[in-house]
Amino acid sequence: MSVRVRPSAPCIGRIAVSANSLSMNVSDFHFELPSELIARYPLAQRSASRLLTLDGATGKTSHHRFLDLPTFLAPGDLLVFNNTRVIPARLFGRKETGGQLEILVERVTGEHRLLAHVRASKSPKAGQKIILEDQSVLRMQGRQDALFELSSESGEPVLDLLERIGHMPLPPYVDRPDESTDRERYQTVYARESGAVAAPTAGLHFDQPLLAALAEKGIESAFVTLHVGAGTFQPVRVDRIEDHIMHSEIAHVPEETVAAVARTRARGGRVIAVGTTSVRSLESASREGQLKPFRGETDIFIFPGYRFQCVDAMVTNFHLPESTLIMLVSAFAGQNHVMAAYEEAIRGRYRFFSYGDAMFITGQVSSLGAANANTPPGDLL
Repeated sequence: MSVRVRPSAPCIGRIAVSANSLSMNVSDFHFELPSELIARYPLAQRSASRLLTLDGATGKTSHHRFLDLPTFLAPGDLLVFNNTRVIPARLFGRKETGGQLEILVERVTGEHRLLAHVRASKSPKAGQKIILEDQSVLRMQGRQDALFELSSESGEPVLDLLERIGHMPLPPYVDRPDESTDRERYQTVYARESGAVAAPTAGLHFDQPLLAALAEKGIESAFVTLHVGAGTFQPVRVDRIEDHIMHSEIAHVPEETVAAVARTRARGGRVIAVGTTSVRSLESASREGQLKPFRGETDIFIFPGYRFQCVDAMVTNFHLPESTLIMLVSAFAGQNHVMAAYEEAIRGRYRFFSYGDAMFITGQVSSLGAANANTPPGDLL
């Protein structure tokens, strides 16, 4: 497998953010990945994954187990998790005319309505019924660009319908049907807020014993919510970073998380985002130069040249070479450092993508939040 990546202009709630980046092309994010390194199943134990650490300031790497994560954190640090819950967002059925189709929910928009991608030989037309596997009926109401507006005809709330007959929306590169165990394993142990159609996969490595060990060491935890959409898997189809239009997702940074960050800054601790979705949530909520409570749409696109406002370190998985996610990580730790670390991970036979291994990464420079608080990011590695 080989993939390529191209970044584009970052936005917060459709407001452009200056990135001061040099023009970059997709080839700058290209790497070759042997197919056998794609993790198609999770390990038996969540925290048994490997952990590659990367110092963004120097490019230095080291190899560990995920259970070693507490050794890279200090009392007073803050871990910020995304507590979104993945819904069983894939449905199978047929049009009333007989044609088979597949539905991938993008977003639940009301108790009985949703927006979805529909794969069929011929797209359903407005007013047409879709008959699901259990004979439940959805009706096609209209289109929003490439997405279809569907409503439940039975009066059953769509979230209940999805929980009852939906399939877990495994990513395209996990090229197998979902299994019953995916209901648990493609979900973080702290998932609370239903709405995502893809998992915040950096969080899949945390189990309750590890969370308890982190708390015992004095590591504080806080939560944001970003409902990951199917757009996270869409390839970047432009040649220049500046030309890409980022998909939009719903995010929520509550007051208590803002307060936890303030306490962390006051005691000289670091803000460590668990996953790129937590990064995007925190940076979206820092759009005015200061972290504030935030609820709404965000289409922030972070690529090299971006100056981080809030995040000092991150836990993340290995990302597709064509994804906006590897661009975000490259913005954080340096494109050359990240691409070299990925090459090292491939040589070391790390497992890639959603069910794969993890990285712990420190930034090239202190976030503006840490700098404004006069607190250095600290030596993590």
